Amino acid sequence: MAVPKRKTTPAKRGMRRSHDKLAQASYIEDSDSGELRRPHHIDLKTGKYRGRQVLEPKED
Repeated sequence: MAVPKRKTTPAKRGMRRSHDKLAQASYIEDSDSGELRRPHHIDLKTGKYRGRQVLEPKED
C-alpha cells in the first residue's frame, strides 16, 4: 500500500487549492438599454439578444 513519505504542509495544500476558488460573475452594460446583463444571455428587460427580438419585452 502506498504511504506518503511526508505530511503535506498547509502552504503546499493552499497552493494546490488556489485554483478551486469561484470566479467573480461578470456583467456587461447592454448597448441598447444600458442595463447590466450577463454576457451571452438574453436581456430580459427588452427581450433582445445580439440585436434581434427573441422574447416579448417584460412589462414592469
